[in-house]
Amino acid sequence: MIKYNIACLGEILWDILQDRELPGGAPMNVAYHLQQLSQQVAMVSRTGTDEHGRRLLQLMEKMGLSTVYVQTDQQYATGKVNAWIDAHNDMQYDILYPVAWDFISWNPALAELLEGDGLQYMVFGSLITRHDVSKATLLKALKSPAKKVLDINLRAPYYSTSNLEWLMQASDLLKLNVAELELISSWYGHYTTHEARIQALSSRFDIPVIVVTLGSKGCMGYIDGQFYYQEGQPITVADTIGSGDAFLAGFLVCQLQRRSPAYSLAFANALGALVASRPGGCPAYDPSEIITLMNAPQYS
Repeated sequence: MIKYNIACLGEILWDILQDRELPGGAPMNVAYHLQQLSQQVAMVSRTGTDEHGRRLLQLMEKMGLSTVYVQTDQQYATGKVNAWIDAHNDMQYDILYPVAWDFISWNPALAELLEGDGLQYMVFGSLITRHDVSKATLLKALKSPAKKVLDINLRAPYYSTSNLEWLMQASDLLKLNVAELELISSWYGHYTTHEARIQALSSRFDIPVIVVTLGSKGCMGYIDGQFYYQEGQPITVADTIGSGDAFLAGFLVCQLQRRSPAYSLAFANALGALVASRPGGCPAYDPSEIITLMNAPQYS
């Protein structure tokens, strides 16, 4: 029996672009990169009985991702997202609703996975709360002794202040991008710096670790009361699908390895840049390529 050290809960779906269909969903992207970095990952989600669902499960197996905790829904279709790249080279999304992953249900197998002491991290996003069924499952999952990792994913109209507040309150590690940081912190006051915004959220919700992606400018982290910074990586961007998810996976692996905050951010930033340089959120790569990017002049 596989001993999983990380569980990722939430959406698995297809990103439908103008010229292709790509497997996706932030939790699955994170799971893929964790798997690439030699972690034992349990992906908890739900697909339909349709062709898209069958193809998604086949791709997960090809990627080496376990499908043991991917449930099958007899009524609702596999998740899909209409996605396109805007004039600023950022991804825009139209997420179909309701779909199979809105109905992730609590069951004995899931309870055994999440309530055991072998699980070290549980990763989830804010989208899983958009339907009461998956939200109820997450509420039970949050009782897990594993460290809780919240990957903010603001997709209108599928979020609310109240939902985000209890998610942040439950989190040990918060990952968000700079636009999300600015929006959420503005609910609680007027802040003139990223540092002040981060400290406000950390204090209000008692979150010891907050990491923020800054796009081409790199990233920053607030870890146990201290700020750390990492410059951006000059690359040719293919698309930004899943680059933030790759960043989070890289950071978590470094935490498991007890790496320093500076190293963790550099590694995570390099992995995010590597993924942005290739099409799709789950491109093939060798982990040694991350180290090669880290050894570039801006990291020395």
